[in-house]
Amino acid sequence: MAAPPLAVFDLDGTLADVRHRLHHLERRPRDWQAFFRAAPQDPPLAEGVALARAGAVGCEVAYVTGRPEHCRADTEEWLARHGLPSGRLLMRRPHDRRPARVAKPELLARLARNRTVALVVDDDEQVCAAYERAGFPVVRAAWAAAEPVLRQVQEEEGRS
Repeated sequence: MAAPPLAVFDLDGTLADVRHRLHHLERRPRDWQAFFRAAPQDPPLAEGVALARAGAVGCEVAYVTGRPEHCRADTEEWLARHGLPSGRLLMRRPHDRRPARVAKPELLARLARNRTVALVVDDDEQVCAAYERAGFPVVRAAWAAAEPVLRQVQEEEGRS
């Protein structure tokens, strides 16, 4: 029996509202430890959560995030606490500082090696464009305001 297609979701800005912790990145030096420590307090983004729950009907849900691997336990607990479907969670390896538009499509390609991807949902325009160039069907998460500092660190510092 063939595996069901994948419905793949980003976290920050798609399922999780990170605005309350962006102040840790707006100053120099950036306080990455505080930024990631505050992630468990992220409010869920209702539109993204609803789409993930709907995606679980007929698809296997997975998550591809630019968050570093050391955030795994907090991230898994956050997903469960907010009633998101269980699924594989692919995260940035330690010391991987490539732009999100490079790192995340690589993670997705590895996940989708022998699978059909029904949709991939992300809020980052550059990541979405990279997914589309790779042939994946994209849904742009436009329900949260774009945050310039988050885009900057994803592209220039490869940290989220």
